[in-house]
Parts: sequence; structure tokens; C-alpha cells
Amino acid sequence: MENNELIPHLFRTEYSKMVAVLCKAFGIQHISIAEDVVSDTFLLAVEMWGQKGLPKNPVAWLYTVAKNKSRDILRRQNIFDKKVKPALPKEEADNNELHIDLSEKNITDSQLQMIFAICHPSISPEAQIGLALNILCGFGAEEIADAFLSNKETIYKRLARAKDKLKENNVALELPSQTEIDNRLDVVLRTMYLLFNEGYYSASQNVTLRKDLCLEAMRLTYSLIENESTNTPSVNALMSIMCFHASRFEARMDSNGEIILYEDQDAELWSTELIQKGKYYLEQSSHCDKNKVSKYHIEAAIAFYHTNQADTLDKWESILQLYNRLLQIEYSPIAALNRTYALSKANGKEEAIIEAEKLRLDDNHWYHLLLANLYKNIDNNKTAAHLKKALQLSKTDAERNFIEKKLKEINLINA
Repeated sequence: MENNELIPHLFRTEYSKMVAVLCKAFGIQHISIAEDVVSDTFLLAVEMWGQKGLPKNPVAWLYTVAKNKSRDILRRQNIFDKKVKPALPKEEADNNELHIDLSEKNITDSQLQMIFAICHPSISPEAQIGLALNILCGFGAEEIADAFLSNKETIYKRLARAKDKLKENNVALELPSQTEIDNRLDVVLRTMYLLFNEGYYSASQNVTLRKDLCLEAMRLTYSLIENESTNTPSVNALMSIMCFHASRFEARMDSNGEIILYEDQDAELWSTELIQKGKYYLEQSSHCDKNKVSKYHIEAAIAFYHTNQADTLDKWESILQLYNRLLQIEYSPIAALNRTYALSKANGKEEAIIEAEKLRLDDNHWYHLLLANLYKNIDNNKTAAHLKKALQLSKTDAERNFIEKKLKEINLINA
């Protein structure tokens, strides 16, 4: 892997680990220092590796440099001797060294503890998710703004306030009590869900699919499954959703990077291994009270039906009923939009058009793409109009190319 590919890859896989481990070493109140250290370390890697080539162990190089930078900065600010050194074991304090445990267990534990620290109740749920995406996943303000349909300035302020709250409340980097875990788990799952979706439907870097973000969300969710305190049915249901969707990675784009719709995908390219894992986690998620079925359980069941490409009435009626239940649990405009597609397959396009137009998601390009599909061969002029609107609202080159292709096809029909 070349430097220009390796460093962004390592940033995605190691940034959150490094920040979590550094905060574990000298306190979450110094989280800004930890973030600066890690960012500076990656900037130095770009410079040094470009000049001298890759070190033998790039990951070990990053952690060693980050450790040394941390020690220097903490001492310069007189933090090490006053706050960090007194908390160290005597032998480490005598050595005058900042010890950082780089064992796999400590890295995993530190990240899990960081997840719950930033989901502290003193921080608003929206800010918790933004902070988690920023710290755990290395999202910049622009990427978070895209995910929240907001702007960078708002996100900057939100993140700054959230970090101030962590300091004010002296939040410890440790796994909270089981009661607190239960209270905060929903926000944690929403964060993992949003991270996966940002990768699966990416628009922030002009690409349609960012596997690295999806895999990072899956890795973090798996860390919740590995811990007995957080291995709940809802966590397993979320992991099931991710596996089912990830199974279609290779079928969603062609060799030219063009989008392939679900109905046109080559099922031979779907990963049977990930589908089997999705089924396993779906089974694990079923071990819960019927009254505690979450939206993740319903979405996992919908995703499971999509692993069967057969276009049968029974399949789409089942999916439609699941969407009806999902919207009762938690209404979402996007879920309502997806429901209308299932409705068209189960009850026909005419009924789906009526329901879709009630949603009035005029600023959403997927909304116009759906209506274009529903109107095709019913009113091709409306199909063309909705495709033109979708083209105006599209966010990536792949989306624009896909829509332009559909527009040419419908123009030929109308001609």
C-alpha cells in the first residue's frame, strides 16, 4: 500500500485508538492535548514517510512518536509533574516516564470506556453523537456537518461545548455501572448506526461507498458484543444489520464506480460469509422480551429479507409490515420513504405514489429518484422532472452519473 493510501487508512483505524489510549494515560480532561498530539503525529508521518520511506512497523512508529510528543507537551505545560506523575505507580514515577499500555486489551478497553465517557448524560444526545464521530472515528467538522445536515460552524461550537462538559464534570475514562451503561447504550448504538450509514451512503468525500467507515463501525460494535456488560440483544441486532448490508459491498458499484440498484445487483457477488454472520447475530438478538424489540431488530429483519433477491409478493408484503412496525417504534422520513418502495412492490405503484407524495421530502434526492421510478411508464414527463430535480440535489459524481444515465433513457422514451 502506497503512502497516500496507507496514511489515510491508518488514520481511520488508529486515530481513535491513539486518542483513547492517551486519554487513559493522562486523563480525559486533557482530551484536546491528546487530539493535537495524534493529529501532529500523522502530519509528521506524512512528512517523514514521504522523505525516508515507510518504517518497518508503521503502527508502532505512530504510537512511539505520539507517546514522546505527549510527554514533551505535558511537561512543557507543567501538567506531567503536577497531575500525571503523582497518579503513576512508584516505579514508573521514579523513571520519570509516561507509561502507555499498548496491549491489544488496553486499546480495546480504552476505546470502549471512551465510547461511554463521551455519552455522558451532561452532554446532549446530538452533541454526544457528534463528539463520538469526532473522537472515535476521526471525523472532521465538515463530515459531521454532512451527516447531521448542518454546517461546520455549528458543529465546531457543538464539539467545543461537549468537550468543555467533559472537563467540567471531570468524567472518568472507565466503564460506568451497569445502570449507567443501560442508560447510555441507546446513544452509543445510534452513533455506531450513523457511522455505518455515513460509510454506506457516503457523500462527504464525493464517494458513494466508504468501506473503511463501515468496517470501523462494525469493529466498534463488535467490541460492545465482546464485553459482557454491553452484549445486549439490541447490540446484536445492530451488528446483524451491518453484516447484511456489508454483504452487498461488492455488488453496489461496478468496475467504473457506477451505482447499481438493489434490483439490478449480481447476487453472486454478495458475501455468503457476511450473510451467515448476519443471521447469527439476528438469532442472538432474538433472546429478548417481545416488549423490548428495538428498531434495530426490525431493520435487521428487513435487511435479512433483502438477502433473498427473489421478487415475490410474500417477500415485499413481509417487508411492508416490518416497515409499518418500524415507523410505530420510531418515525423516520427515510424509513417512510423506503416503506413506499416496499408498498409499490406489494400493492402497486399508484398507491405508493399517493403515499410518497404525502412525505414532501422535496430537498432529498432519494425522494425524487423514488418518485421518478414510481412514475416510470405511468407519466414519463413526471419521471423526467423528478430525475432533473434529483440531479440538482445529488452530492457525488457517482450519483450524478447514475441519474444522468436514467435521464437519457427516459428522454429517449419521451422523444
